[in-house]
Amino acid sequence: MGLDNYGDDTFTQNKTLLMKKLYIILLGLATVPGYSQTAASYFEKIRSNEAELTAFLSQMPKGGDLHHHYTGSVYAETYIAYVVSHNYWINKKTLEVADKKPNADNSWTTFSSLQNDGQLSMYKDKLFRKWSVKDYNEVDYPSDKLFFETFGNFSIAAKAGLDNGLLELKKRALAEHVSYIETMFVTIDSRKIDLSAYTSMNESLRKASSNEKNIVKALDSLYTAIQSKGAAACAKAFNDTILAKHTRLKIDDAGFTMRYMNYVTRVMEPVDVFRAMVVAFESADASSLVVGVNIVAPEDNETAMNDYMLHMQMFNYCHAHYPAVKISLHAGELTLGVVKPEDLTWHINAAVYTGNAMRIGHGVDMAYEKNCYDLLNYMRDHNIAVEINLFSNEFILKVKDDRHPFALYKDFKVPIVISTDDAGVLRSNLIHQYVLLAKRYKNVSYSDIKTYVYNSIEYSFIEEPAVKEALKASLDLEFKLFEEKIIALEQ
Repeated sequence: MGLDNYGDDTFTQNKTLLMKKLYIILLGLATVPGYSQTAASYFEKIRSNEAELTAFLSQMPKGGDLHHHYTGSVYAETYIAYVVSHNYWINKKTLEVADKKPNADNSWTTFSSLQNDGQLSMYKDKLFRKWSVKDYNEVDYPSDKLFFETFGNFSIAAKAGLDNGLLELKKRALAEHVSYIETMFVTIDSRKIDLSAYTSMNESLRKASSNEKNIVKALDSLYTAIQSKGAAACAKAFNDTILAKHTRLKIDDAGFTMRYMNYVTRVMEPVDVFRAMVVAFESADASSLVVGVNIVAPEDNETAMNDYMLHMQMFNYCHAHYPAVKISLHAGELTLGVVKPEDLTWHINAAVYTGNAMRIGHGVDMAYEKNCYDLLNYMRDHNIAVEINLFSNEFILKVKDDRHPFALYKDFKVPIVISTDDAGVLRSNLIHQYVLLAKRYKNVSYSDIKTYVYNSIEYSFIEEPAVKEALKASLDLEFKLFEEKIIALEQ
C-alpha cells in the first residue's frame, strides 16, 4: 500500500496538486477572531427557518461523504438518459430494461419506438418511480423493499455508464462544497476464481462458526484454495481498471479527491462471501486508491441474519491476514419490528469486537445493543466513528427524531460523521442531511457541525498523510472564507 501504487506519472501529478492546495492555503492563513462566533450566532438565529438554514448549509464547506454507495448516488435522470440515448429495450409490463431483446415476448420494445409512439415521457416517469423513491406515497409498497430493489432495477445502466456517473458525482460534490468522497464503487468479479468444488463447505462453515478453532481451520483451507486459484491476479486486474479510469477522468484535482471502498454482499452463500472478501482485501492491500472493505445488502435478509456472526468471523480472519486494510461495516441498520427484539442486541457489538470495524455504518439499533454504554465508551476510546445517515434511516426504517440514537453517540462522544448513503435513490444530498441534523437536534451547535465536517476527513481511510492534511488545511481556508461571508451578512 502507498503512493507508489499510482505509478510515477500519477504520483508526480498528485504532488503538484498538493502543492497547489498548499499554495492556496498559504494565501489565506490569517484568521480573524470572532468569525466562527458570528457564524454560530447567525446559525442559531436562522435554524428554525428551513429555507434560510438550507442557504447557510449549502454554502458551508462539508468536507467528505464517507458512507456513499456509487450506484445509489447517481441520480435516476442520468441512468434513464443513458438507456434512452443507447436505445435499450424495455418491457412495458415489468419495466425491466435490457441492452438487447431478451426473448420473443411482444411486451419488449425499444425506447426509440416509445418515442415514435408518443409514450416515452410516460415510461420515463414510470422508471423514475422504479429506479428511485420519487413520488413514493408511503402506502402502496414497503419503503425498505422499494429502496433495495432499485439497485437491481437500474444495474444495467449503472454498470454501463461508469464514466458519466463518476464525473456527475464529482461535479455535484464541488457545487455542494464537498471536497472528498469515499465511495463503495463496484464489486470485483471474484467468480472468475472457480470454487465449484467447495460448495459443500457452505454448511460446514456455518456449523464451524460456533467454535473459534474450527472456523479458523475451515477458513484456512478455503483461503489457501482461493489464493491458489488467482486471488491476487483478480485483485490486480480490478485495481488496474480503477487506476486507469481514475487517472483518465482526472478525478483528483486541487479541489476534489475520491477514494474507493470494496464491498461484499451479505446475502450470498458463505463460500461466495469469503471468496469475494479475500479478493476485496487483496485489492485494498495493494492499492492506495482502494482504501477499505465493507459489507452491504439488507441486514434483515434471512441469509444475512443467519450468517451475520460467520461474516464477522470472516472479517476477523481477513483482518489478521491484511492488518493494514481498513474496515467499515454496515451494522445495526435495524429497528424494533424489522427483526425479533433479541436480534437487535448484538450486531454492532459483533461488528466492533469480532469484525474489527474501524467505522460503523448506520448503527441505528444502538439503544437495543447489549451493554450499549460499554460499547459506546469502547467506540469513543478506540476512535471508531459512526456514519450517520439521517434521511436513509427515516425512509428505510422509519427511524427519526429522538428514536434515532444520534443523541447517544453525541452524549458518549463517539466520533460522528454525517453521510448521504444513496443520494440518487433517495433524491437527497449532503446538504439535506445537515439540514435535518440542525432542525431535529437543537443541542447541535455550529461548532458541533464543524467538528463533524472535520471528522469526515479525519476518520476517512485516505492512506496518504499529505493528502489528508491538505484536505484539512483546505477546510481551514474554506471555513474562513465562508465565515467572512456570514460576517458581511451581519454588518
